[in-house]
Amino acid sequence: MQFALPPRRSPHPLPLSRSSRMPSYRRKQLKSVAVLAFAVLSIIYLLHYLYSSSSTSVVAQASTSGVVIITLLDRQRYSESYLKKIVANREDYAKRHGYTNFFASVSDYDEAVGDAPMSWAVAPATRHAMATHPRSAYFFYLAPNALIMNPTKSLKSHILEKGRLEDLMLKDVPVVPPDSIIKTFAHQQEADVDLIITQDSEDLNPGGFILKNGEFARFFLDVWFDPLYRNYNFAKAETHGLDHIMQWHPTVLARTALVPQRILSSYSSDSPGASLDGTYKDGDLVIQFHGCDDAEGRDCARELEPYYKQWEKKTQSD
Repeated sequence: MQFALPPRRSPHPLPLSRSSRMPSYRRKQLKSVAVLAFAVLSIIYLLHYLYSSSSTSVVAQASTSGVVIITLLDRQRYSESYLKKIVANREDYAKRHGYTNFFASVSDYDEAVGDAPMSWAVAPATRHAMATHPRSAYFFYLAPNALIMNPTKSLKSHILEKGRLEDLMLKDVPVVPPDSIIKTFAHQQEADVDLIITQDSEDLNPGGFILKNGEFARFFLDVWFDPLYRNYNFAKAETHGLDHIMQWHPTVLARTALVPQRILSSYSSDSPGASLDGTYKDGDLVIQFHGCDDAEGRDCARELEPYYKQWEKKTQSD
């Protein structure tokens, strides 16, 4: 490799001229200008940094809430008028308690779900919500066939308040009713819980669950959405996938609390498979029209209407 040689110096330096001091003077001028420009730019940058930092922190704080409510909107299954009512229901509840709504379309996850039933979209949608709101503490997924019926009851006072979950947890009971040999842990403490869910008379019910933000949440969603389970052709898709995980993966079960059905997702009287005390009663937080979107002879919009009118009266009287 060849290197460029420095220019040779002449053995006979040129005589100084009258203008030989000008370059030195100009260099001093340029140096002064450069120092001044650097100082001005530094001040501008500092002011910009302080302003942008302040603005960013305010925006982050304003967009951060303790709970994010996740709702998947399926426009192929439900009419626009039905979905508008579901959205209004969620927005009212979030506004009352300072929560944040995350609405997504099932079609947003076509590619992720692949050839599996689109009901699996609950997992990537929840992960999407967590990525969008990374500073939120809890994520409350609620199926679009469910309506919040007690708008004044916050999740904190109802479930999340310290000591409350301890009283609600179903311990040493079959994970999958009625007679699963795998049971919830008898000595589990609420401090160990990252996932709160309920069950009906046959299965776990992923139509409503609360997931605490953190490493376990990401791990759980990755396991649940594993291609092995999506491609297994479970009869009830993501529901049976969840049943399987809870029974055969103690790492997941150890971080999960089961609560009575009416605490989190009561079934309507038209919905089959409610637990022994799982049918909706006035005052319950949520009513779910379980199976209304795929059972012959049922219509979600028709079943929703009388309860939606009851909810409207409650919101107007508050």
